[in-house]
Amino acid sequence: MAGDTERIEQEIAQAREDLAKTLDALAERTSPQRLADDLKTKVVATLNTPAVKFGLAGVGVLVMVIVVRKITH
Repeated sequence: MAGDTERIEQEIAQAREDLAKTLDALAERTSPQRLADDLKTKVVATLNTPAVKFGLAGVGVLVMVIVVRKITH
């Protein structure tokens, strides 16, 4: 009987430790700074793709042409 009590206490202590580790991992994964860093990394990776680079360059050239035409007319 005493062995069962000790075993149960050890299991409870292990469950608490496991829960604490899980909560720490969740807190790390959902921290605002980490989420912002992950989003920044994804945005930079997307902007560095050739399709997006050339698309943005084309839009920039188009805007520049429109501005120059407005100024000269």
